[in-house]
Amino acid sequence: MRVLMMSWEYPPVLVGGLGRHVHQLAEALARAGHAVTVLTRHAADAPYDEVTGGVRVVRVPEDPPLFPFATELLAWTMAFNHALTRAGLAVAEVEPPDVVHAHDWLVAHAATTLKHHLRLPLVGTVHATEAGRHQGWLPGPMNKAIHSVEWWLTYEARRVVTCSSYMRWEVTRLFDLPPDKVEVVPNGVAAERWRPEPERVAVARQRHGDRGPVLLFSGRLVYEKGLHDLLRAMPRLRRRHPGIRLVVAGAGPQSEELRSQARALRLGRSVRFAGFVADEELAALAAAADCVVVPSIYEPFGLVALEAAAAGTPLVVSDVGGLRELVEHNRTGLRYAAGDVAGLADAVSAVLADQVSARRMARAARAVVERDHSWDRVAARTADVYVRAGREERALRAGLARRAQPRLVVRDGNLLTGAT
Repeated sequence: MRVLMMSWEYPPVLVGGLGRHVHQLAEALARAGHAVTVLTRHAADAPYDEVTGGVRVVRVPEDPPLFPFATELLAWTMAFNHALTRAGLAVAEVEPPDVVHAHDWLVAHAATTLKHHLRLPLVGTVHATEAGRHQGWLPGPMNKAIHSVEWWLTYEARRVVTCSSYMRWEVTRLFDLPPDKVEVVPNGVAAERWRPEPERVAVARQRHGDRGPVLLFSGRLVYEKGLHDLLRAMPRLRRRHPGIRLVVAGAGPQSEELRSQARALRLGRSVRFAGFVADEELAALAAAADCVVVPSIYEPFGLVALEAAAAGTPLVVSDVGGLRELVEHNRTGLRYAAGDVAGLADAVSAVLADQVSARRMARAARAVVERDHSWDRVAARTADVYVRAGREERALRAGLARRAQPRLVVRDGNLLTGAT
């Protein structure tokens, strides 16, 4: 199939898990023989149009006026979508696609325009929702506006994809969708990339560890990722495990607030804010850690947990969303109630105190990753969604065409024509 994929982030622009997901999915689809073009935002010094990893990547600068992304998100999105639409039409004129695949609301306007103009099936993947990020409510006008665009994307899409059964329930409820319109295709992981050489793991351990155990948090520094709870648990963990270190790999709008919290808790050298860490270094860091903690308040899937499992590192996760489906308590990791700081500390302590059990769970988690979460498997399931979307689109258009055909009517011996 010829796939036109749209995402507001793609390497080298990586903000969260979405860009990494689209990157790996696109290349896996290309390996399977599909012709994939990704439309995405431009980044400084990146080519505007290139083929990499078997995927054509067209990077589009947003139209003027140039709005700051951080403070004028909605205006920036509209300018970007104008440019994205033109780029999509230009690509389709030379290489007509069979399906348009939109990832999240930031590309909804362009994707919907291309769907109608080119008369193509649209598949929409909802990676997270604005209501979910705010624990079920929409606090301000911008949140309500984003929610409305999310609803519109799911309405216009012929098929909607979510990464977990939890997210399928969430989008069905939030956007009043027929349950059979939404398909679950779990995230994947390139497991081999999360098995770094022992020398690199040793270097990471020496750099971040000392005489005590090492914990790793990886993710955007935003409220829903729950780092504030892990920081609150650190005083307990320091008393139980002298020399313990927490490495925070990630950046985000709450960076300064979380650093201030660490200072107020007098955590000192026991917490290191490492900033954004590239995948190669992150893989070595994950493999070097004694435990990866995913303390999310809201988590559609939990890509960080999947990557930690691929690295063979014991997991402690909050009992929310997709994490509940990914981590089976006492078998592939430990779960605790989200927001329960004491429960978080107890779970981490249990992993650190019983390394035999912890490594057994880590091996079981890695086996699940290898069985269910290869990108080739994810790509095959996604291609099946494309086929169903195309079949449904053709059936719908054929039905509309039949209803528009004139019909023959015999009245009083005369042959008449009339519309249905």
